[in-house]
Amino acid sequence: MKALITRKVGMTSTIAEDGTVQAITLLSASPCVITQVKTDEIDGYTAVQIGFEEAKEHNVAKAQQGHFKAAGSMPKIIREFRVDEVTEDLKVGEKVSPEVFSVGDEIDVTGTSKGKGWAGTIKRHNFHRGRKTHGGRSYRRPGSIGSMYPQKIFKGKKMAGQMGYEQVTVKNLKIALVDTELGVIGVTGAVPGPRKGIVIIKEAK
Repeated sequence: MKALITRKVGMTSTIAEDGTVQAITLLSASPCVITQVKTDEIDGYTAVQIGFEEAKEHNVAKAQQGHFKAAGSMPKIIREFRVDEVTEDLKVGEKVSPEVFSVGDEIDVTGTSKGKGWAGTIKRHNFHRGRKTHGGRSYRRPGSIGSMYPQKIFKGKKMAGQMGYEQVTVKNLKIALVDTELGVIGVTGAVPGPRKGIVIIKEAK
């Protein structure tokens, strides 16, 4: 299973032998622990649940403490990954280290984008502003949002609202470096989210 929960560190760049500069994002990738293995017979689908980082016991609910007991760890963040089949090495309590990835692997990266707060239509949807001459008063207004019939605004209408802070997946990025001693993975290009944000990486399909 090629999947990990990581935390974004920041961006840097590497210089290749031919002199080309490539932007890479560094991700802190400490080993993740398998907390549950789901099978078709019991759960109706096959998946592996893994945990990341260590939480303080008093911050974990009693029900979760019982759930994590078999894994011998108290993870702070849990995520589930679908798998085609459950192999012998996927057991509760086993560690998934950054070594599962190697340089050149194609991956899909999922993170939560930076929140921009409440934004108008110009910033949020790239609307044009109205004219500021000849008596025009509609500078940054959204304009008409519907006709007389059917006396309502359809869902999904481009209007002002919350911008950012949503799940974003960037596909087919490549692994640029893997440092198992420091627990760092380098990914080509930009990754959604702020520094210290949770980032999920998994093998591209």
